[in-house]
Parts: sequence; structure tokens; C-alpha cells
Amino acid sequence: MGFKEQINRSNVPQHIAIIMDGNGRWAKNQGKFRAFGHESGVLSVKDIVEGCVEVGVKYLTLYTFSTENWNRPAEEVQALMELLVSTIRNETPTLNKNNVRLNAIGDISSLPQRCIDDLEAARAETAGNDACTLNLALSYSSKWEILDAVKRIAARVQEGTLDTAAIDDQFFSSCLNTAGQPDPELMIRTGGEHRISNFLLWQLAYTELYFTDMLWPDFRKEDLFEAIVDYQKRERRFGKISEQLN
Repeated sequence: MGFKEQINRSNVPQHIAIIMDGNGRWAKNQGKFRAFGHESGVLSVKDIVEGCVEVGVKYLTLYTFSTENWNRPAEEVQALMELLVSTIRNETPTLNKNNVRLNAIGDISSLPQRCIDDLEAARAETAGNDACTLNLALSYSSKWEILDAVKRIAARVQEGTLDTAAIDDQFFSSCLNTAGQPDPELMIRTGGEHRISNFLLWQLAYTELYFTDMLWPDFRKEDLFEAIVDYQKRERRFGKISEQLN
């Protein structure tokens, strides 16, 4: 029996977040340039998106390009931007076929204009899809997101349109890039590193973390399904004890 058949469909995480790590190392192992690894990683993205639709995951957030990634060698950044543009253009029909809505979070204004234009076009073309929402975290860091929210909240308080008594967990969540979406129940990181690298710090407060040594270009549906099965074996207590849950 495969892992997909072991999944309890009544307990599928509604939101999965993934740190897609290992593209560069995978390419190096193949004797190729790092850009080859990023290109190969796109195949994994397509497979995982389809896997999420198959089992009923409603939101998938992929850490695609962090604010820190701007510090990488210029040629790699350029290759990543070109890959992003071509992928968005080429994959929009597939997203529509799979009933997937495209969304983006992060400091989108810092991206090249071509990327922004293609993102907006793809968002509009997929806006009516409702099987799954695919969030691409682009020029994203959680510290940036939290600071941006704090600045906007402070501005409203200063101008007198917001009372500080109204600021609670729920309100703050509504000021983040993922407003209106449930927090991830499962976060997967490939590549063998055991850290969350400035990714969804607020949203991951009670998320189950799953780490694998597998490099991202090798990660496929069956590996996703295995992670979901592992998630379903865990007891999520949210500060309570087991007896309270049972």
C-alpha cells in the first residue's frame, strides 16, 4: 500500500508550507551549474501542486525566493528571475487545468517589472479557481512581513483610526500577507537542514515540522504523501495534555 492510500482524508492538513532546499547541491551532484538545479526543481513544484489537489490540501505556500537570496551571485539571481518569469507564463494553463489559484506573498514591488506583470496576469487568470491556493513567497522574509504589519498598524494608531485595544492575535494575523488563510498545519523542509530560515515565523507557531534529507528536485508526490501520513500520526495538543484531548 502506498502512502496516498494510508492518508486519512478527514485529517488532511488544509495548509502546507514548504522550504524547497537543495537545488544547488542537487545540480552540483550532477556536475551541473546551480541554475540547472532550480530548473529541475520546477518539476517537483508541478508534482507537489498536483499531489495537494489530489488529497484535498487547500493552501500550499512555497518559499520560492527570500529577501536574503538577493545576496547570492548576480548571475544566479538573474537566472532565478528569468526562470520565475518563464515558469509563470508556461504553467498558468496547468494551474487552470488543476483548478489552482495563484497568489504571491512578500515584497513583490522589489521584483523586476516583468515578474510583477506576469504575476498579476496569472493571478487574474486563475482568480476563479478554488481547489487549492498556491502561495509563492517571493522576495519574502518573515521579519520583513512582521515589521511591515507593525508599521501599518502604527500608522493607523497614529492617525486615530485604530484603537490599540483592538489589536489582538486575530487582528495581527489579518495584517499579514497570509490574511484570510489558515496557518499551516504542516511545514516541510527538504535538503537536510533543520531550521525555518525566516519563513512564516508568526504563522508557524503551532505548525508540525517535517524535515527530510532529500534534495528538492528529488521530492515527489509520494514523498509529500509520506509527510502527510507522518503528520497524521502526531498528537497536536496546543498547550493541553493528552487526557484533555481524549
